Amino acid sequence: MIRFIHTSDLHLGRRFGNMPEDVRGRLVDARHQILDRLVQAACDHNATHILVAGDIFDTETPTDPIWRQALTAMGRNPDIQWWLIPGNHDSLAAESLWQRFRHHAPANVHLIDTDKPIEIEKNVCLLPCPLPRRYPGRDLTAWMVNHKTDPQALRIGLAHGAIRDFSEGSIEGDDIIPPDRAETARLDYLALGDWHGRISVGKRTWYSGTPERDSFRHVGRGTCLAITLDGPGTEPIIETIETGKFYWIDEDLPLVPGQSAVEAFEALLPPDRALLRDYMFRVRASGRSTLAEQSALRVTAETAAPEFCHFILDESALETEFEDADLDTIDHAGALRVAAEELSEKAQDNERSAEARKISAAALNRLYGYLQEGQQ
Repeated sequence: MIRFIHTSDLHLGRRFGNMPEDVRGRLVDARHQILDRLVQAACDHNATHILVAGDIFDTETPTDPIWRQALTAMGRNPDIQWWLIPGNHDSLAAESLWQRFRHHAPANVHLIDTDKPIEIEKNVCLLPCPLPRRYPGRDLTAWMVNHKTDPQALRIGLAHGAIRDFSEGSIEGDDIIPPDRAETARLDYLALGDWHGRISVGKRTWYSGTPERDSFRHVGRGTCLAITLDGPGTEPIIETIETGKFYWIDEDLPLVPGQSAVEAFEALLPPDRALLRDYMFRVRASGRSTLAEQSALRVTAETAAPEFCHFILDESALETEFEDADLDTIDHAGALRVAAEELSEKAQDNERSAEARKISAAALNRLYGYLQEGQQ
């Protein structure tokens, strides 16, 4: 029997250049702290091994502090054995990085640079697939099929890459990992990396997901997996462990005319406001709403935004329901009223392109918002 932690896609050193500067610093720091959280997860679940399925670093040229501090964190608990394979972001083509990494690595940190079996414990065989380059051009797991091990030994695969039924459609290519690789290679478990969300490909094949989320594509907190194998051929026991500091939320806000946009928005907010400092929160408004409702929604969102680590109100899919009362709010007569009516007509003119109508509606919304701010 063996129990270990399966993780991947640490992407240490990621800079988050698309984020505001104050948010960027917090995300970078949380990404480094994930190493201690993985060790804690191992200790909490009586696991003595951490298997990292690729992309330890975000690039092949991390700064010296990034990889040196990573080694320090990994070596802090010598009872935990780290087994690392490079992925597509930090492949073995980064010879200088891995030479220095190996030279400074403590005894419990094992960089795997060949596709040869490793006995990590008695009767526990690790079959690794390190990436020689960013695009290997072949299925690196193919060698497992014909490799024989002691029938009494557990077989654990460790690889980084996509499978055929990955994501939204079928992926074709010479370096694709077949989704039935665990069966064809007689693996008791196949630990995969590359996809940043947790996915079960089968009873014996999983993507652990990144331990610290990095985009709205994968919501919730980052995770790792605690894997228990009781013996060859037995079904693995898999437990998901939340390891991420930040909670990513991507909410849809569909609106219809007559609906209170503010009430609908407030219903989406997390109930525990004390935790919002660690929330990355995006609301995507859609449907139709009046100028007044849209203005009220923006004001409410701007009021709530400072409570979050990062907040986005996306109105790109929200269309405007035009009402005379909204135009009266802008002005009953005069130049402003004329401008508002002209923008309203252009925004509703079906002979114009959708993009042109959208620009006119946005301009009218902006005019309405400016006037509301002035009155306040």
